[in-house]
Amino acid sequence: MNTHIFKTLTLGLALSTLTLPAMAQQDDSARWVTDELTTYVRSGPTDGYRIVGTLTAGQPVTLVETSGDYSRVRSDSGDEVWVPSSQLQDSPSARDQLPELRTRVEELTSELSGINDTWEDRTSAMSETLKVREQRIAELEARNHELESANASISDTNGKLEARLETQKEDLLMRYFMYGGGVAGAGLIVGLIVPHLPRRRRKRDRWF
Repeated sequence: MNTHIFKTLTLGLALSTLTLPAMAQQDDSARWVTDELTTYVRSGPTDGYRIVGTLTAGQPVTLVETSGDYSRVRSDSGDEVWVPSSQLQDSPSARDQLPELRTRVEELTSELSGINDTWEDRTSAMSETLKVREQRIAELEARNHELESANASISDTNGKLEARLETQKEDLLMRYFMYGGGVAGAGLIVGLIVPHLPRRRRKRDRWF
């Protein structure tokens, strides 16, 4: 992911995660001087009172009371002065938040970079697994094709052998018929010839 996009996303996240919780958790009386270079403070709640000093931009103060367009605030040193209410704000100045925001941006950028690296690693692993599976599928399909071809060849050979065996059976049966017919014919001929053969007469023995 582009670094500029990371920084833009993380800056927005940092602003939302830091500014809103700070506003929610701070005391209702907590105020900060605006980001103007200097803010003049007076001894009373109108422009007619004399200026008694200044407050620096972003300085935290505690709101004591409000009168008209002025608010009385107490500084960290305990001094109470009047300052125009328009020059107070409910959240720390952007200048004070900037270091923390930068740190948060760096943390979120690092976190998002880690997430991106992890996602790329997972994507790479998934792609590698997919390639292995596709290769395995291709091997199985090739093997299946070989088996189908072998089966077709075996079926063809088996058909030829069966046809040959059937022919041999027919030839053998024909030979049996021929042999049987020959034997029967020979017996018939012998039976017809034998009765017509001349018989030898017996000679009688003469004693005198």
